[in-house]
Amino acid sequence: MRTLEILLERRWILKSRDRELYYQIRDELGSVKKFLTEKLGYQVVVNPYLIKVEKMPAKPENWMGIQEFTDPIEYVFFCMVLMFLEEKEAEEQFVLSELTEFIEGQYREEQIDWTVYRYRRHLIKVMKYCAGCGILDINDGSEENFARNNSSEVLYENTGVSRYFMKNFTQDIMGYTSPADFEREEWIDVNEDRGIIRRQRVYRRLLMSMGMEKDRDTEEDFAYLRNFRNMIQGELSELFDCELHVHRNSAFLILGEGCRMGRCFPEENTLSDIVLLVHSVIQEKIQRNELVLGAEERLVVPGEYFTGILEECRERYSRGFIKTYREMTTREFCQQVKAYMTELALIEEESGSVRIHTAVGKIAGQYPKDFLKNGGENEQ
Repeated sequence: MRTLEILLERRWILKSRDRELYYQIRDELGSVKKFLTEKLGYQVVVNPYLIKVEKMPAKPENWMGIQEFTDPIEYVFFCMVLMFLEEKEAEEQFVLSELTEFIEGQYREEQIDWTVYRYRRHLIKVMKYCAGCGILDINDGSEENFARNNSSEVLYENTGVSRYFMKNFTQDIMGYTSPADFEREEWIDVNEDRGIIRRQRVYRRLLMSMGMEKDRDTEEDFAYLRNFRNMIQGELSELFDCELHVHRNSAFLILGEGCRMGRCFPEENTLSDIVLLVHSVIQEKIQRNELVLGAEERLVVPGEYFTGILEECRERYSRGFIKTYREMTTREFCQQVKAYMTELALIEEESGSVRIHTAVGKIAGQYPKDFLKNGGENEQ
């Protein structure tokens, strides 16, 4: 069974929603728990409601977070839902108006007016997420009615798992003022043992990042990876289908075709296919010395030059894109592709320039050789 893959891929396994899987994972947890706690430094929560691994990255990435949320206020509303549910027992029911009144009273940044559609839309997105991940059950009504009329009611039931959504902090976080404070808190429990911290950081980077690059901040971690690469490869390959590729200044964990641990690249969508074609254009330019790698394989280009690469890719391959991307303006196309590559940490914008990360040189896509000959219609 793919025990480790399932635990890393999912936020949690709820007994109420997947009873058979809950018992299977619980029975097989012993085979992977040591790896999770020692190599990754993750806590494993097991109780009558759920099984959950408290997953934390070595460093925050753009793609991390709740993908369904697109506005900061949605995260605020979500935290307020969790606060509201703290006072509710498992299986206790409540109506939407109780929650909206609670949010109105707690929100300090601005006056919440539920007659304004924007606020209702953000809250609906949050409530749908809560229902989807098992924090709430809908007993009667629909959020869509609330979208049309702010006086519409929805009857919810608290499942009791909301209190396990947030990570358990061992320190008082009320004085924290920046994300860096939370990052430091993560390593307090290992008693400043640099060896343990380094090992756990390396395993987390391999499993939770697009790739691991050598730079001033990761030099120690990269040395550890080089020294213990065979041990790491052997240990990981016993747990799931993967290969560890270590290069001079970068390292990547390549998953087998049947292996899935959350979000992976390439994804099964057209935008991902387009980015693979962008990678091929960049690799061609490096091979022709039109782009020259700097120290530690660092590649930084002016923003206008990178936009030119995207435009070249579109001009060369657009006949193979689906209609949505064929009919986009050049500006819309470039914005979408750049945003997606930034989200996946394939590129990073730096003061008008674009840094192209080493993962771009690791994987690329191509159309069949007869693509142009046949007109290139949707042959991705």
